[in-house]
Amino acid sequence: RDIFSLQPVSTISQSCNTRSVVWHPSQPHLVSLDDKQLTLWKLSGPGARVESLDRIHTRHTQAHSSLSLEEKGGARWHYSALSWNPHHNCSLLLYSLDHSLRCWDTRNNKTVFSLDQPHAACVRGMDVNPNKPYHFVSCGDDCCSKFWDTRKLDRPLLVREDHSHWVWSVQYNLFHDQLLLSASSDSQVVLSRVASIASEPLRDYEDEDGGHHTPPPSPQSEDEVIQVYEEHEDSVYSAVWSCADAWVFASLSYDGRLVINHVPTEEKFSILTS
Repeated sequence: RDIFSLQPVSTISQSCNTRSVVWHPSQPHLVSLDDKQLTLWKLSGPGARVESLDRIHTRHTQAHSSLSLEEKGGARWHYSALSWNPHHNCSLLLYSLDHSLRCWDTRNNKTVFSLDQPHAACVRGMDVNPNKPYHFVSCGDDCCSKFWDTRKLDRPLLVREDHSHWVWSVQYNLFHDQLLLSASSDSQVVLSRVASIASEPLRDYEDEDGGHHTPPPSPQSEDEVIQVYEEHEDSVYSAVWSCADAWVFASLSYDGRLVINHVPTEEKFSILTS
């Protein structure tokens, strides 16, 4: 038997174009996203049968913690991206609705918060900080990546503009949240450092006399672009970190090219020795 051959386990039937599918961080659940609804599915049984658990329908009103996509001058709104929150027992799901960003609680099927126009244009992606439960990052058609605290959504914690076109994907490193990947229609993948809002900021050190001091800022303590990767020749729609190796990541472009890269050695050892 060919161990590298892939066999279909189950099929999810959708009535509309499927825009995204993401797995639950710890359960055999997944969420599918199409033009009309978000659907939470569960795989069960020896044949991996798929069951629909919950849905958010577009016809529901916002007062019922759901969505109304037929407003705004008759224009139809669309879901564009989603991301699981790995905290809070993995019960929260971030999703974008054109120019807005919302959080859905799967336990009671209610909206936790709604952030209108976090970007000047469409929201394309988001990711939750794996080490800081209330922090997340979003990206969009304004070429920016914006960092947020859910406890104070009136303004972003930090804004970075590292691309010259739409930013489709943004993701924290799963182990070192000062490292950030972003992918864009400008055909570039950017590896950035956001040390100022990371879970391990510059710490005080005790000197020989028992006093405490903060070491002077080093290049590795600043927010900046570490490296720009330009192996792609077309729009890059996704860039993701490896779950097994903290220093490896992959990116995928419109022309089907998959590129695997790694964090520069200098940056790696700077993090490990800090």
